[in-house]
Amino acid sequence: MRRLRYPSWLPLDPYIAALLGTVLLAALLPARGAAAPVAGGASTAAVALLFFLYGVRLSTREAMDGLRHWRLHVTVLACTFVLFPVLGLAARGLVPYLLTPQLWTGLLFLCLVPSTIQSSIAFTSIARGNVAAAICAGSFSSLAGLVLTPLLAAVLLHGRGAGFSMDSVLGILVQLLVPFVAGQLLRRWIGGFVLRHKKVLGLVDRGSILLVVYTAFSEGVVGGIWHLVTPLRLLGLLLAEALLLAAMLGLTSYGARRLGFGRADRITIVFAGSKKSLAAGLPMATVLFGAQAGLAVLPLMLFHQMQLMVCAVIAKRWGRQAEAAAAGAPAAPAVPAATVRGEGVTRGVLVRSASAPARGDDRA
Repeated sequence: MRRLRYPSWLPLDPYIAALLGTVLLAALLPARGAAAPVAGGASTAAVALLFFLYGVRLSTREAMDGLRHWRLHVTVLACTFVLFPVLGLAARGLVPYLLTPQLWTGLLFLCLVPSTIQSSIAFTSIARGNVAAAICAGSFSSLAGLVLTPLLAAVLLHGRGAGFSMDSVLGILVQLLVPFVAGQLLRRWIGGFVLRHKKVLGLVDRGSILLVVYTAFSEGVVGGIWHLVTPLRLLGLLLAEALLLAAMLGLTSYGARRLGFGRADRITIVFAGSKKSLAAGLPMATVLFGAQAGLAVLPLMLFHQMQLMVCAVIAKRWGRQAEAAAAGAPAAPAVPAATVRGEGVTRGVLVRSASAPARGDDRA
């Protein structure tokens, strides 16, 4: 039987389309009544499983080996957990002109979550950056986010969102950090099995996130919070997020150059320092915001798609520049189109090893 393929001409990748379909399902058929606690319990279990698998997959040795490039990692962490939150706080000035207070709270939460891992690595590889550093930077950001995100939320979001409390901060540490640590402890025995079945477990990852999205948006529909979002407000949110992404891309590029990093490292800083993880942010939002999680995760979902589309274009452009510099010729035609899959990218080009970076020092 011929396998059905997702049409390449559609503007959304399949995973984002699945997320939007899940939101539509929650709007039409929300979990209510006796089904609500069942969906909530399943979502809690799915989140615990998700972070358990993160713990199993993350190689502690690889993360420790990356410590020798500490300046780059500190820079990425500063962009993720200092510069982003500062810009998020500054966006308060957009209320009530572009954003409602609830949407601004979601935008600020977006600024607190850790960076991505898979897509940062993929875009860094396409652009001929330091792939090994991207792996470590993404891993460090995810680890730090398990602690820093709830702590920053406790300081910056306390009293701004219904359902948010210090108990929810403790809850996120228990629900996310404990399974992650358990995965790290059991990695020695089950890590090989997980790596051999990573495709199947990847479906578990995505299915868990879809369940979290359905539960969060169902609670929003039942609670009647969606009357607060109009098409005009959505356009305002998209504009605010476009400005946020443009600011972070510009600041990471300029800052990395001013700090004296080479081209390959600058590419890593731009992609790892300007992006936010949907996979990590969604479970955290459901724990932190409870019934208000629907509006809280909407900015993150939109920003996720926007960053993938913009960074894919930038990565291919920088990759062509690196190839042209290596060949001493004008830029070649575009590399094969990248196909974004959720947090990662599948592509038909050769991945250059980090031990053999591209020649030349093109501006990144």
